[in-house]
Amino acid sequence: MTELRRDLGPTDAVVVGLGAMIGAGVFAVFAPAAGVAGTGLLIGLALAAVVAYCNASSSARLAAVYPASGGTYVYGQERLGPFWGYLAGWAFVVGKSASCAAMALTVGSYLWPDHKHVVAVAAVVALTALNYVGVQKAAWLSRVIVAVVLLVLAMVVVVGLTADTAQYSQLEIGRDATFGGVLQAAGLLFFAFAGYARIATLGEEVRDPARTIPRAVLLALAITLVTYVAVAVAALVVLGPARLAVAPDPLAELVRAAGVPILSPVVRAGATLAALGSLLALILGVSRTTLAMARDRHLPPALAAIHPRYEVPHRAELAVGLLVALVAATTDLRGAIGFSSFGVLVYYAIANASAWTLEPRRHVVPGLGLVGCLVLAFALPLSSILAGLAVLAAGVAIYALTARRRVRS
Repeated sequence: MTELRRDLGPTDAVVVGLGAMIGAGVFAVFAPAAGVAGTGLLIGLALAAVVAYCNASSSARLAAVYPASGGTYVYGQERLGPFWGYLAGWAFVVGKSASCAAMALTVGSYLWPDHKHVVAVAAVVALTALNYVGVQKAAWLSRVIVAVVLLVLAMVVVVGLTADTAQYSQLEIGRDATFGGVLQAAGLLFFAFAGYARIATLGEEVRDPARTIPRAVLLALAITLVTYVAVAVAALVVLGPARLAVAPDPLAELVRAAGVPILSPVVRAGATLAALGSLLALILGVSRTTLAMARDRHLPPALAAIHPRYEVPHRAELAVGLLVALVAATTDLRGAIGFSSFGVLVYYAIANASAWTLEPRRHVVPGLGLVGCLVLAFALPLSSILAGLAVLAAGVAIYALTARRRVRS
């Protein structure tokens, strides 16, 4: 069997996107972003949202034309040529594998900080097993997690915006915003948005994909943006950028500073659930892109197998789970986030370039998205840029080798 079953409806598709976007990023990314942007944090958030909207719009248009598993891997091949599709798929698989590791390490940091790597690996194994037995079960669990996390974030916003802010007037305002700092913050904040591609990569598993995917992508992004703006404003009101920048657990610190420390464990539990929900959706999406690349022999063809009973790409899921578990056992959380952001921005740059070719009169959004992705990618820390370029170069070398083998065969 080589075809996936179309089990997911519009609500499921939106929930999968929300599960990927409203994840650990909202609980962690505002601190490093405030550290580089200072008082320009909200400007950075706005820039990240603009780029995310352009990417979402381009992805939705492409998914309606090409409703197949693989996302920009498929779009790049169809619109730009095989190499660009491959490069998008490579950037997605390696970048989002790093995202998976970051989410798993966030679970470990909140649940058992002294043994975060052990917890991270256990989380990867458990969620890979859940995805293995069927996408519908994964979507159902994502719906529960998203509902709980949204309730926790709503509680945080209410506490922050109704707190007596007079007691915070003596706090240091924080570093002034700089252009470079705002751009770097936008690149970091983009990490917390980049989940809507999960919907596009499920093109073979949603009902009526031409209608469902575009609507689900934009609705999931809109809900996420409103949520992030509310949380960012509450954090700045209570903590200010300086205190926010140094908080190891920003939203838990927010409720403590607002005089409601009893809610701190609830926030920590919400952060753990959010990271688990994001990890669940990420493993789902990466395995589908791996499936598409294996079908085209850019990755080992054995990874294209579909389980006869569960009707999922079980070998691709196991391979992704193993890779993520290894990375989570050995890597650093901040390094994983920076590397992931670079890879995902390259992926969306190719998505926007692909959308540019669809209709001659609709160039503004994909053009803005393409430029925005490249600017944010190269505004990231130098270590992230160099690591990202090195891995992309390795991917190009692998493409050249596999191309020769395909020609010989």
